[in-house]
Amino acid sequence: MQEGGKRKGQMTEARPDKVPEKAKRSGETDNQWDWVEASVWTERMMTALVEGVKGGRWYSLMDKVYGLPNLRKAFAKVKANKGAAGVDNQTIEMMESHLESNLERIARSLLEGRYQPREIKRKWIPKAGSKEERPLGIPTVADRVVQTALRSVLEPIFEAEFAEHSYGFRPKRGCKDALRRVDELLKAGYTWVVDADLKSYFDTIPHQRLMELVATKVSDSQVIGLVRSFLKQGVMEGMTSWTPEKGSPQGAVISPLLSNIYLDPLSHQMAKARYEMVRYADDLVVMCRSKEEAERAMAMVGKWTAEAGLSLHPEKTRVVDAEQRGGFDFLGYHFERGMRWPRPKSLKKLKDVIREKTKRTNGESLKQVISKINPQLKGWFEYFKHSHKTTFGSIDGWIRMRLRSILRKRKGGKGRGRGGDHQRWKNDFFAEQGLFSLAQAYAEVSQSLGKVNH
Repeated sequence: MQEGGKRKGQMTEARPDKVPEKAKRSGETDNQWDWVEASVWTERMMTALVEGVKGGRWYSLMDKVYGLPNLRKAFAKVKANKGAAGVDNQTIEMMESHLESNLERIARSLLEGRYQPREIKRKWIPKAGSKEERPLGIPTVADRVVQTALRSVLEPIFEAEFAEHSYGFRPKRGCKDALRRVDELLKAGYTWVVDADLKSYFDTIPHQRLMELVATKVSDSQVIGLVRSFLKQGVMEGMTSWTPEKGSPQGAVISPLLSNIYLDPLSHQMAKARYEMVRYADDLVVMCRSKEEAERAMAMVGKWTAEAGLSLHPEKTRVVDAEQRGGFDFLGYHFERGMRWPRPKSLKKLKDVIREKTKRTNGESLKQVISKINPQLKGWFEYFKHSHKTTFGSIDGWIRMRLRSILRKRKGGKGRGRGGDHQRWKNDFFAEQGLFSLAQAYAEVSQSLGKVNH
């Protein structure tokens, strides 16, 4: 008998390394849980987390939430993230000026079950790459502290069971991990893609069903009540106040965790059915080997979302062949015919930022202007450096045109930099002024990778 029980000469499909259905728990690396809050997660609790608790549900958690060490760490995280004051006009600095007494007051109200979240201040800000606006929710500083403390208690409990192919808003994971998995699957022949778009996901999560999912792991009634109070948190828009009947609170620290909890059953269902889904929060694709398989996967996703009280966007959800023109977008990239490059919205977002910093009426020196756009260019390149090589030269040229336009105006000229401006201020001139070149950075990265591969 041949190895693995295969007959001699039998062909097997090449598959990428299979991602397990959920995160490993036994035999995990020592640092897998080094992100948990040490003031909450004692050695005994960590043992229970890894080995599992009796009945799979956790009791007596509220004292961990309102513990002063946890609240102090929570405030430090809120302070690091900065942010504006909420409806009570209390700033981070104001809370910090009497920090211990403020935290003790919060702890007592949580202990006695009196804590009530304040309304979320809603503002509208421009939507990246669009003329539309999106709502921005600003909770009070105190609410952000409590939610951070609550997340420190709840996140490890759910993280232990989250599906492995979910990457968004999770510790030690990020966009690059999700993109790397998509790239692996495409190279392995999974080129038929379900490009799914959950319509207004964060605004449509049913509260009752979400609370039922939270209750599968948590049996502390006070903690359950606290989570529910944040879901029912009022929204203040101008002079009008209203209470949401569904959805996860916008701008809330706890919101990304709750959104992952709600979609985790879909992740496990797709893994159980052996579909290769890659999900970053509500942004997801299902990678398949054939059109028929992709259509079955899309039907499964559609059935689950309908039963979960969600909906797929009818125009944006589709099955595509990534080997043909058209491709699909995922996490800022466009994938097509074995290549990837920034999607139009990603490029527009970069150009909008550069335009704002390179106005022809700019009164700063050229070196000052360059010093302000370089960090943006370096950060953008770090994320999009895996794009096709033709991406970068044209963007460099556009940026130099913007800078030539500034210099042209200062010489009394009008309009955009053109014609003789290219001879007056050559490309080398801008390099000498310290302008970061995307094309040069790409060449250096490619050369470095070539040396490693050889």
